[in-house]
Amino acid sequence: MSATESNNLEFFLGGHDLEMLVISDLIREVAPDRLHDKNLRWGARASDYETEIEACLSEGRTPVLIELENDLALDPACALVIVDHHGPRAGRDNPTSLHQVFDLLRLSAERWTRWMELVAANDRGYIPAMIDAGASRDELEEVRRLDRSAQGITDEEESLAEQSLKTVETLASGRLTVVRLPHSRTAAVTDRLDLGGTGYENLLVVSPSEVNFFGAGRLIQSLDRAFPGGWSGGALPERGFWGHPAVDSEKVISFLLSKLPA
Repeated sequence: MSATESNNLEFFLGGHDLEMLVISDLIREVAPDRLHDKNLRWGARASDYETEIEACLSEGRTPVLIELENDLALDPACALVIVDHHGPRAGRDNPTSLHQVFDLLRLSAERWTRWMELVAANDRGYIPAMIDAGASRDELEEVRRLDRSAQGITDEEESLAEQSLKTVETLASGRLTVVRLPHSRTAAVTDRLDLGGTGYENLLVVSPSEVNFFGAGRLIQSLDRAFPGGWSGGALPERGFWGHPAVDSEKVISFLLSKLPA
């Protein structure tokens, strides 16, 4: 992409987490007049910016959808850029959304900071990836604290997660951990288990409106096939996450147990 083409881009931000805030800061620094941010939550869609995207296209500019579901049927081949690191775009060796935006802004390598590297590692492969990137314990805790804050996790949700960990179920000889959480803010559970908690090999978090799995890549692939229509990401194919908004959690548990014999 040429410098002229880069200057023709308008950026539309998806649901907030720490990576999205760093992306926002980067765009505000380089191209503040070309940023659209409605402070959305995960699950954000292009239609949340329908009016702004229509105006962008009518002016001959190119919209960049950053982790936004393309529910407007916009043709990616026609004056549209998709930035994401989920689903088919996920993976240990694929560029994170932060990397992709950095490249779209045509910034020099010297502008890439250690903080960006840790934030990108956190998005790609969570705590293990940050450790591989050389993160200290303090850095791990700071990145995760800021990520939960960026997601909008409240003190009450943190407290409910703490309570949910008092009734953890351990199945398949310890290979599957099940936590039943009264909300869907799973980071409040995973962070507690990974930073000073008992840890887990594979984790299923059951919430009222969805289920989320964190663990082996082969199990994520199996879940995708058995229960289509969900989402996935992380440091695949080795490890990552999978979730679904409309499946019976007990069926998911039974399915996982069939793949993880005791």
